[in-house]
Order: sequence, then C-alpha cells, then structure tokens
Amino acid sequence: MNVRRRLIPAAAITAVTALGLGTLTACSSDTAEAANTGRFDVVASFYPMAFLAEQIGGGHVHVTSLTSPGQEPHDLEISPKQIALLQDSDAVLYLKNLQPSVDDAVAQSEVKAKIDAASLTTLEEHGNEVGGHSAVHDTHQGEEAGGKDPHIWLDPVRYAQVAEGVGKAFEKADPKNAADYEKNTTALVQKLNDLDKKFKDGLAHTKTKVFITTHAAFGYLAERYGLTEEAINGLDPESEPSAARVKDLESMAKADGVSTVFYETLVSDKTAKTIAGDAGLKTDVLDPLEGITAKSRGTDYFSVQDANLKALQQALSAK
Repeated sequence: MNVRRRLIPAAAITAVTALGLGTLTACSSDTAEAANTGRFDVVASFYPMAFLAEQIGGGHVHVTSLTSPGQEPHDLEISPKQIALLQDSDAVLYLKNLQPSVDDAVAQSEVKAKIDAASLTTLEEHGNEVGGHSAVHDTHQGEEAGGKDPHIWLDPVRYAQVAEGVGKAFEKADPKNAADYEKNTTALVQKLNDLDKKFKDGLAHTKTKVFITTHAAFGYLAERYGLTEEAINGLDPESEPSAARVKDLESMAKADGVSTVFYETLVSDKTAKTIAGDAGLKTDVLDPLEGITAKSRGTDYFSVQDANLKALQQALSAK
C-alpha cells in the first residue's frame, strides 16, 4: 500500500515511560479512555475494527478506538498516551499495513492478544483498476502499480471471515465469556451474509458494470459483485492522478456509460468534482467506512453499507 511510512519517534516511547503506565487517564471520550475498566479492554485501530469488537464483545468488552471520528485513518500519528493505553489493554485489534504508526506501536507493545485482521482473511494486489472490465479504449497509461489492498471490510464476505477470527481470538483471550462471544459472532456473521445477498441481488442486473472513485478502496467489493472500480487515485487517498490517467478515465466514462464520479466523506471532493465537471458527469458519495461522522449516510457499518448499495444502484442504473 502506498501510504507514507510514519515511525513512532523515540521521544514518544520515552514520554510513555515518563507518564507511567499505571497512571494513564482519559485522553478524550472518543479515542482514549482509561484501561483497567473491569471489562475485557480492547484497543481498536479504527472504526471497522472497533465495530467488530463492539458487536462481538457486547457488554463484556470496553472498546477504545485510536482513530477519532472524522480523522483520516491513514494519517494517524500515535500519541504517547495512546501508546500507554495500548500497553495497558487486554487486546489490540488492528489491520496491519493500513496504519504504519499503529503497526509500530503494536510491535513494541507487550499486550498479550494482538489480533491482526489482515491475517484472518486473504489480501490481494490491487492497483487503481480492479474488476473484470477490460476494454480496448482503456490504455492503462496512468495506472498505479498494485499493492496489497487492506480494504477488506468493504467486502461483507471477507469482513465475515475476519469476524469469525476475532470471535475465536476473544474466546481464547477471555474464556469465561467465550459462549457469549461465540453467540455474538454467529449473529454478526449472519447479518454480514444477509448484506452480501442484498448486494448480490441488488447489483445483479445493471446497465453498466463500471464505477469511478477517487480512492481505490472498493476493489474487493467490485470483484465480489462482478463490477469494475476505476480509481482516480490509488490505494493512497492523497496520491495525485497523472494527466494520462485523467484522460483515460474520461474516455472510459464515455465508452462505458459511466454517469457518476464517487468521492468519500473524509477526503476532499475537489478532484472528483473537477473530473466530473470536465466529463459532464454527476458526483455522489461512496463511503469507505473508515469512520462514522455527522456527514455519514448512516450511524453504523450496516446502515452506511445500505446507503452505498443504493448509490451504486443509482449510478449503475440497476434494473
């Protein structure tokens, strides 16, 4: 993944020692409450991980997210207090290679249960075109080299695989509540299976199979449902498209009947609106679910995914 590498400064580690791990107090109500709550304390790297922990753990867990609502997860810089919080937790649930500073903090921590979501399913190499579409008009001149795509949570099937692995990890780390974790995991997986069917049925018959996004976050979703994602930028939401890539997208949009350029809630919509304006296309939101804010079209993973499905159905002229 082409995300700028951010190592934890040595000064931050020193600061943690100075703070004293046992005297940590809350940083904020959103991202860093005190550990040792009397429940199974789980630190989650960002929203999709926190959602899994909450759904599976229920009342037995206390979940803290390292990424604030509205914060772009790729840009997270771990603070000394967050490092200390991580050290004092019972488990950490994260997605390796998405947030380098989290990877570094986890590697240096002594937390017993380190749960890497990326290890619980399969990751694929994705560039800025993903899917089955291969048209002669697409020159690929501006295509980004592929990298391991971490956006597994946007595919309900892969997310369900991760949920099953997280449930088993919770059962092992907190055996006295294993039965409830198993029950909650089964219920969550069933809801994800239902969501998969909803996407499959809702996108089975569309006028076009191609959609344009600003950020290559929807490759797994596209592959799952027989679509093709053409991303303006690559896996890094802050990368800049080449002139050749923009020209290629405009030509492809005309040839494939693309109506909409999708942008997301946590990243600027400027590029999407510029390309859409030049090509005579509409813009709309397709949410990569990296965080829930007041701008989100829903209050949790499932309601936002429902909104994503409706946006895709409209853009692809679903029948």
